[in-house]
Amino acid sequence: MSTAKKKGKPGTYLAIGSTLFAAFSNIKKVRSARGENDTLQLVDGLIRVAAVATGVALLIRELRQNDDDILTD
Repeated sequence: MSTAKKKGKPGTYLAIGSTLFAAFSNIKKVRSARGENDTLQLVDGLIRVAAVATGVALLIRELRQNDDDILTD
C-alpha cells in the first residue's frame, strides 16, 4: 500500500494527457536519431518513450484503483 496522496479522477486524466503529450516529443526525438544514425540519441529516446509508457500504465492503474475504492465504500 502506498501512502502517497491519490489524485482525483480529473487530475489523473490531466496527468495522462500531459504524459502522452510528452510522448510525442520523445517519438520525434527517436525518429530524428534514426535519420541521423545517432545510436546514443536513439537509445536515449527509446528509454524516454519506455518511461512515458510506464508512467501512463501507473496512472491507468491509479484510475482503476480509484474506481475499485468507490465501489467498495
